[in-house]
Amino acid sequence: MKVVVTGGAGFIGSNLVRALGEIGQVSEIVVIDDLSTGLLDNLLCVPVRLVRGTILDPDLLDEAMTGAASVVHLGALGSVPRSIDLPLPSHHANATGTLMVLEAARRHGVRQVILSSSSSVYGANPVLPRDEGLRPIPVSPYAVSKLAAEAYALAYASCYDLQVLPFRFFNVFGPRQAAHHAYAAVVPRFITAALAGDPLRVHGDGRQTRDFTFVGSVTSVIVDAIVRQVATTDVVNLAFGVRISLREVIAELESILDRRLEVVYEPPRPGDVRDSQANCSRLLELFPTVAPTPLRAGLEQTVSWMSGHVLAGQ
Repeated sequence: MKVVVTGGAGFIGSNLVRALGEIGQVSEIVVIDDLSTGLLDNLLCVPVRLVRGTILDPDLLDEAMTGAASVVHLGALGSVPRSIDLPLPSHHANATGTLMVLEAARRHGVRQVILSSSSSVYGANPVLPRDEGLRPIPVSPYAVSKLAAEAYALAYASCYDLQVLPFRFFNVFGPRQAAHHAYAAVVPRFITAALAGDPLRVHGDGRQTRDFTFVGSVTSVIVDAIVRQVATTDVVNLAFGVRISLREVIAELESILDRRLEVVYEPPRPGDVRDSQANCSRLLELFPTVAPTPLRAGLEQTVSWMSGHVLAGQ
């Protein structure tokens, strides 16, 4: 089985291709990545073929997708703050890019397209936990672009009989997550600051909550979906219904590092939601054997990886 992974040199993608390389059912892995946010180092010693370029290039997509059974579309321009600063690039990469990938999959008769959406589409909807039937109220260009991407996927499933599986990710963290840029996610920012002895900067009071999901749990679900060729007629939350505050994350890091961490509180950022928590009933119906990684175990693995890579300048 040939699998194509867009954004395969990025955080989730590089963890996924490692997991795919360990199963016998996958005979060929092709990564599409323009390396604008991904890293070549993330693919070291991984049995993949890299097609370097943008998902907005139809010829490049044709080259990569010939003979593919499944496509995992992770290529995106992430970050709510980045989308507020740069709304048009966010739309082009996330909405138009998804449409280009779906069209290429249709041209080449790909059986299955798995793609990443985001919990940010729920936005200002106050209901917790968030089930997939809730009305999305996106409050950032990034959230709008992700909502458009999943809507395109479901429309292609309806119009062209394409098997799709749109996942809404909730605050995924783990090894290989970028830390040294202006739009870095909160967990790698916290760990990098803690390891360097710098203060941890929190936007808001730190009591805002997220459904933090370890990347290994995410990749195990996607691998299972590819092996069993799982598809749906609606979106699926990929998180486990655990509501954790930023202050609790900081307390866990203090325990792991065995020292107090300095914390600086700053004003909340535009576009950030106050609380997030998944209803995971649909996920567990499709993947009844999936087991989430506890926060402490996930943070320990992430700290261990970042200690040997980020601070070493790798």
